[in-house]
Amino acid sequence: MISLGRERKAQLVPQARLTGPMPWVIAIMVALTTIAAAGGLALSNLAQAARAELSGGLTVQIVEADPEERGRQAELAVSLLANVQGVDTVTRVADSELRELIEPWLGEDIGGNTGGMAGEAVPMPALIDVRLSGPVTDSRLKRMRAVLQNKVPAAQVDAQSSWLAPVFAAIASLQWLALGLVVLLAGTSAAAVWLASRSALGSNRATIEIVHLLGGTDGQIARIFQRSIGIDALLGGAVGLGFGVSAVLLLGRQFAALGSGMIAGGGLGWPDWLAIAAIPLAGVLIAMFTARLTVLAALRKML
Repeated sequence: MISLGRERKAQLVPQARLTGPMPWVIAIMVALTTIAAAGGLALSNLAQAARAELSGGLTVQIVEADPEERGRQAELAVSLLANVQGVDTVTRVADSELRELIEPWLGEDIGGNTGGMAGEAVPMPALIDVRLSGPVTDSRLKRMRAVLQNKVPAAQVDAQSSWLAPVFAAIASLQWLALGLVVLLAGTSAAAVWLASRSALGSNRATIEIVHLLGGTDGQIARIFQRSIGIDALLGGAVGLGFGVSAVLLLGRQFAALGSGMIAGGGLGWPDWLAIAAIPLAGVLIAMFTARLTVLAALRKML
């Protein structure tokens, strides 16, 4: 049995660091994995923040064409709901705020020529925001509807979380897509390492046979390739992480500029950044493990 030094390692894997394709392939895979993982984590944070915000929220709409009657029923609804047990706050949304929300879709003339509710061209419902002390359940929703049913006939009560149920479903689908991309990229990286290891073994077959004749073991040869691939993966992973984090920060600034409260809930925290920082380390482990298995399996067939 012999001990293989750096010179013989260089004979087995002669390519210099960052000159062959392997580090750059890994860098690209790590960059894409970083972006996909950051997107999935941001979506998860966004969904959790939205659910926490809307879990105890109810929206009451007073759908009435007559402005005076609509206002009367809205004030009565606020008074009735404020006295219900389990209700924390009851707030009527200002008509001017409603106009600002609808104006981008219906134009500036939604309030009519007079600019007031009495002359409005498009009747707008009165909107009341209700916050409960706990999550909205079917029984609590029915209870709120029963309170308003007789005295406020134009009232429509809905759980705020139900409005965004399709959005939550879409977010969940995107999260699964991000997870699928991470798994796919990990598999692609392993396949690239497998091809690189097979290619290096083929081009150094004569040297490997001589090493075997001198007493070298399969484990020693596998460790040489494993170490070489590990260094390539570490260098490529560091480069890929830099590109990936830069892209994530740039996208984060673009979304933050939108000024949406819902999007603000999708920011990445320290646990998320730690998970992202672990991606190159996971890539190194996958590369070294794949290289070792590939070399050992090939050596058993080769010699």
